[in-house]
Amino acid sequence: MTNKLKITFLLGIFMMIFSSNMNAQLKPGELVDGIAAVIGDEIVLESDVNEQMNYAKQQGASDTDKCEFLENLISNKLLVYEAKKDTLIENRSAAIKEQANAKYRQLLSQFPDEKTMLTAYKFRNGYEMKNAIEKIDVDQYYGQAKYQRITEKADVTPNEVTDFFNLYKMQLPEVKDEISLAQIMMYPKLTEAHKEDLIKRLKKIKQDIAGGETFESQARIYSEDEGSAANGGLYKNIAKGQMVKPFEAAALNLQENEISDPIESEFGYHIVQLIKKSGKVYDARHILLKATPTEDEIKTAKVKLDSIKGLITAGKITFKDAAFKFSDDKRTKFNAGIIPGADGSDKIERESIPGTISYELAGLNKGDITAPFEDEENKRKVVKIIKQEDVIPAHQITLETDFNRIKQMALNKKRNEMIEKFVNSKLPTTFISIDGRYDNCKFKANWKKDSIKK
Repeated sequence: MTNKLKITFLLGIFMMIFSSNMNAQLKPGELVDGIAAVIGDEIVLESDVNEQMNYAKQQGASDTDKCEFLENLISNKLLVYEAKKDTLIENRSAAIKEQANAKYRQLLSQFPDEKTMLTAYKFRNGYEMKNAIEKIDVDQYYGQAKYQRITEKADVTPNEVTDFFNLYKMQLPEVKDEISLAQIMMYPKLTEAHKEDLIKRLKKIKQDIAGGETFESQARIYSEDEGSAANGGLYKNIAKGQMVKPFEAAALNLQENEISDPIESEFGYHIVQLIKKSGKVYDARHILLKATPTEDEIKTAKVKLDSIKGLITAGKITFKDAAFKFSDDKRTKFNAGIIPGADGSDKIERESIPGTISYELAGLNKGDITAPFEDEENKRKVVKIIKQEDVIPAHQITLETDFNRIKQMALNKKRNEMIEKFVNSKLPTTFISIDGRYDNCKFKANWKKDSIKK
């Protein structure tokens, strides 16, 4: 890939660096192995550079110039540094810290005990691991927020798209086999008897707490919220608007230490205890019983979807209108049910489709609709029908077939030019120090204003 084209894909690198994928980020004790660079009061560790190179290799990148990865990390750290000074970007440090604690507890729920988890991730203690999670999330939030602030007015004209294509068409990759899919998704509805059973169980738990059991102990035993159960159902420093509306409404209408009656949310049924409220933040505990549908409830949802499919195939309603009217998926129902691809377009690489869906699509042609089938979204059971809107064989990118994809590439290039311009404008007034081991690097920007002595 030539240097001219590399800038086009810096956005992808930027998003990779700020990925919140824990498996990609939390690697063995690599977070305290030496400073590669300092930008303002932000630090890039040597492990950060190695980790991004390894991640890129896992994604199939052949060009892994360590100097280039360091420069990308430095650029992004400068964005983080500037974002923290930007008064128009909300300071979410307290909320991010609590979210890091919740992620830690969620990871812990996947292991038999804390020692096993720490050994698996090769951290020395829980404090070190929580700090690592928090560091990733802070960088992700502030870096993305500043990136969006700088590039919010970026746009490209049709002529600019054409110019971009003519300049880079010999370097653009071949498009793999793709398909376009639309879906109607439903959460199976619980029967009234099932709902009453969950409410009854929560009332019994509340009664036991009134009889002397602690809310914390009951949450550890009964709560099905992986993020808080191990911590007695506790969430600290909750900002208003952070939790789902029924939870927040219940919590903020309580007196301190008071417990709500059972409430329903999209996750299931809860009882909530307000611990304390201070200004715009509050602490609360909750016990969640998930709304996990039974086989009969799933079957009922499938029957309903099958009847909707019948209306569509009979021409009595379009798939687009049916998605808007019946789908529970807020992400797709307002867009004709279209499932977005990784690049935000309506095309998905066939090889990236999950096995469950691939199985249902087997043998279908363009315009065909699957039978209703069971799937999972965000750890919740759902039922779906999927329409195969289009089939696009592998081909070389052209303006005629891939205008929107090329437009996105051109737009990314313009955004990254804006970022480069911003970064260069900050170089004269920002303290930047790079370790001497990178003295031979030929950076695009003038980062080498100082150096850290070996």
